[in-house]
Amino acid sequence: MSRLTELLHELKSKDAQLAADLAAEVKVLSSRRAFGLNFEPHQPEAVQLPQRAIRKGDKVRVLPERGSTQRGDHRLWRVTKMETIDGVRVAHLELRGVEEPETQVVEAENLVVVAEFRDPIYPGLRSTGRVEQGGDKPFHTVINAENFHALQTLLYTHRSSVDCIYIDPPYNTGAKDWKYNNDYVDGEDLYRHSKWLAFMERRLKLAKELLNPDDSVLIVTIDEKEYLRLGLLLDQVFPEADVQMVSDVINRAGTPRASRFSRVDEYVFFVFLGQGGAVPWTSTMLGDDDTSSSMPTVWFTAVRRGGGSGREDKKSGKASFYPVVIDAASGKFIRVGDPVPHGVPRHEVPMAEGELAIWPLANDGRENRWRFSADVMRRYFENGTARLGKRDPVTGLRPVTYLQPGTVENIANGTFEVTGRSAEGALELALGDRAKSVVPRTVWNKTSHFARDHGSALVARLLPGRLFPFPKSLYAVEDALRFFVANKPDAVVCDFFAGSGTTAHAVMRLNRQDDGRRTSISVTNNEVSADEQQALLRQGLRPGEPEWEKHGICEFVTKPRLRAAITGRRPGGEPIDGDYKFTDEFPMSDGLEENIEFFTLTYQAPLSVSHNRAYTSVAPLLWLRAGSEGRRIDTLPSDGWQVVDTYGLIVDLDHAAKFVAAIAESATVRMAFIVTNDDRRFQMICADLPGRVEPVRLYESYLANFEINTGREL
Repeated sequence: MSRLTELLHELKSKDAQLAADLAAEVKVLSSRRAFGLNFEPHQPEAVQLPQRAIRKGDKVRVLPERGSTQRGDHRLWRVTKMETIDGVRVAHLELRGVEEPETQVVEAENLVVVAEFRDPIYPGLRSTGRVEQGGDKPFHTVINAENFHALQTLLYTHRSSVDCIYIDPPYNTGAKDWKYNNDYVDGEDLYRHSKWLAFMERRLKLAKELLNPDDSVLIVTIDEKEYLRLGLLLDQVFPEADVQMVSDVINRAGTPRASRFSRVDEYVFFVFLGQGGAVPWTSTMLGDDDTSSSMPTVWFTAVRRGGGSGREDKKSGKASFYPVVIDAASGKFIRVGDPVPHGVPRHEVPMAEGELAIWPLANDGRENRWRFSADVMRRYFENGTARLGKRDPVTGLRPVTYLQPGTVENIANGTFEVTGRSAEGALELALGDRAKSVVPRTVWNKTSHFARDHGSALVARLLPGRLFPFPKSLYAVEDALRFFVANKPDAVVCDFFAGSGTTAHAVMRLNRQDDGRRTSISVTNNEVSADEQQALLRQGLRPGEPEWEKHGICEFVTKPRLRAAITGRRPGGEPIDGDYKFTDEFPMSDGLEENIEFFTLTYQAPLSVSHNRAYTSVAPLLWLRAGSEGRRIDTLPSDGWQVVDTYGLIVDLDHAAKFVAAIAESATVRMAFIVTNDDRRFQMICADLPGRVEPVRLYESYLANFEINTGREL
């Protein structure tokens, strides 16, 4: 190691950037674990930003000629100058990381900006539409972005505040189903497993910072290609958490494997943080008919049994020896009689004509006592917690039973529910939700989880003619989420491999089932498939151009699917046919009472942000941080300050008194964004704000959040 250090020191004087890159790799090698999951982190990931304008200082790649399907020049160039020559925008380029300088001048339209993941970014959001059908509910959000950069963005808006993350990452099957450094990874890539691990580790580390460390869960689905490696990776990224794996049957017909068992299931990892845990439900998940639905015995005899139960056993026994009077002909309840003193034979107690007395007798005819006094018995019959049983055909008598105090308590706490009263007024009971709840098992075998029927077929019903590979069953995702957000009606759920939008759809259905106000944050890119990419390139199209982008996942599937789910109408305007099934059955055409807004991630220059020239792009981030609820301050307020439903913004501190007063008058404001470089004035405003309001200093907090990522180990 000492010789390597000397060589790196010599190299630093000739090529500082190359020396720094090599030093970083040496650091990784020297810190490699002797045991556990070892893999090659590879070069830092990079993402192309085709819709970002070229600026001086950018890292860029030169695109291949239009119509070419070749890989092109993947070397990174630095833009040293921008100018316009004969009306054409051109960039002067210098090749990075070489001893002999190489330069060229290229038209800007033939370049694409490249962001390496070790570079700081300054993101914003641009709204691309919204659907409002949920009244005053908070908004779900969909972000079209590379998910690593989107996660960095969410650290500004949702750090340590997400209740549940559900992801269905690439399964790394070798079928070109995911990209690493802008290239599809196929089965011939010898490093595909370590690339996948590096890809996942970077994102899981950011996801960990989003989750509430005191009470949250991460859910990750995977198949047999990577489940062993994923399990080890989760243990290493979340050493403080409990990790459990469930097997979920998604295709009983099976997926054939040559000379191998036919696969019917996939695996679901649950990472429990803090107090996070699964809430019991009505199903063990082992099958379709596994609910706990049998009603236990709750009516017990009102006659005392056992030693000391006789009429004469206690002096106070006279208060508990009395007749329950019924009609001799019909057997109907008439009244509860008065207590009979000791020594008075029961047959001498007078009865009106047509009345028949029921006494607390043992099975052998001995006189026992009732379990409670006559007054209590009268109250029990009145409120339906005592009743008469089936009539004896010989004696005409009926047994008296009652609900024990514990049973009455269980009615109050939801273990049992009252479904009505009998003709004689006795309570009729059934199992309540609490009694039906059971602990789910680690093998799930539900018809509702079949991916073909309730994933692919459901997407086809919402979006006829639009295909998406292997969407999850809506109900499988819904069930997995329910175990963790059932008791959190305001939960925040995030999915940064959102694909067709199943997670957001499932959260909306959960809200309908219990009037919840949960929100989902869905992140998906706008990639096209490998085959589509080749076809579009042959047509002379490039990523970032409208004709290309309209075929991407986000624009072609995710956004229209969620629009259809909320409105109940397909993209063409016709009502969706068919019904939702299982837990909550209703016509899909009814839609869902939810709000959602769609965004595209943008990339800002730090100077524009700090000088308040990029506010319109930063504005949605402030709204998201305040709960994505109510109105948004989309432009800088002309009066120097503005307060809306959940937050306020002040840019002119001379109006601080009015700003603070307006916030104090609102019971719903949670955050105050204060634009200032003056720490003293910031602290003065903070001191005057109500304690329930969180102050945030702009743009210091924004810039610091993203600059801290510089040097993050990736």
